[in-house]
Amino acid sequence: MTRFVSSRAVRVLTVAAAAAAGLAMAGPAHAAVEYGSHFHGHQFAGGNWGGYVSFGSFTTATASWTEPTVTCRSSNDLFAPWVGIDGDGSSTVEQTGVETDCSSGRPVYSAWYEMYPAAPVYYNVSVGAGDKITATVTRTATNTYKLDLTDSTKGWTKTTTKTLTSKHSSAEAIIESPTDSYPTISGGIKFTGVKFNGTNLASTSPSALSADDRGTGTWTPGAIGSDGQSFSITRH
Repeated sequence: MTRFVSSRAVRVLTVAAAAAAGLAMAGPAHAAVEYGSHFHGHQFAGGNWGGYVSFGSFTTATASWTEPTVTCRSSNDLFAPWVGIDGDGSSTVEQTGVETDCSSGRPVYSAWYEMYPAAPVYYNVSVGAGDKITATVTRTATNTYKLDLTDSTKGWTKTTTKTLTSKHSSAEAIIESPTDSYPTISGGIKFTGVKFNGTNLASTSPSALSADDRGTGTWTPGAIGSDGQSFSITRH
């Protein structure tokens, strides 16, 4: 994470500039933001990631969740659940998930992947509240990654293979708001089937992370479930 976007105007201008430069953008216009590496402080009062991270040279990370119903509190609200490799203790992240953007005044859901520090790439597919999502990132060679994103409710799967010189430092299941501003999320978010290298989350020595929300609250994960591969994250 290197950018902090604090207004809808900045987002619209950046999207317009990208279009003028002839950059490819699938689907609707999107916020000029990046979902990136983990930090504490920086522009936020707390950290930018909420969820669980495990440290080590992982080759796969997978998790599922149901896209939540949200209520926009401001046009600055923006967040995404995602799964990735790297990013805690490294300057790259290989990640995929679903973004909810309130810059239009209503929640707009978009599927994406990102090979940070490159910008997110958005898929031109339908996704919305109530959809069951499964995200998997697989390192298939030293610096080659396959990113799979499936919406089993809508019946689509997107698979992308990319290369990126990376450190192989961590694996994670996360929610993040690049604007440090979350909408109201009904019931929070529950991750299920969280596995790194095919091993249940609880058996990978995970660390819990809390994400700042406007400096007035945090999104904090609860204890890992008895199945060893699920947890919920709610605002406190």
